[in-house]
Amino acid sequence: MKIQILGAGCPKCRKLEENALKAIAELVGDFEIEKVTDLNEIMEYGIMMTPGFAIDKNVKSVGKVLTPDQIKDFIQKDIK
Repeated sequence: MKIQILGAGCPKCRKLEENALKAIAELVGDFEIEKVTDLNEIMEYGIMMTPGFAIDKNVKSVGKVLTPDQIKDFIQKDIK
């Protein structure tokens, strides 16, 4: 499962990445985190506000710093 953090590297984007790392550390599975920082690529996701959070290129959240628990919920729903 590939998790994308969409953002140019602002503090909120870095916090979202940190929370994603915490979330996957508590889950069993094969996860990869990809940071997407290119604005043109971010816009291809349809995101106009960062940070964005996507799983396997499916956008789950825009403009929010999700907690580790929220991220785990998204991941577990996609696994099922």
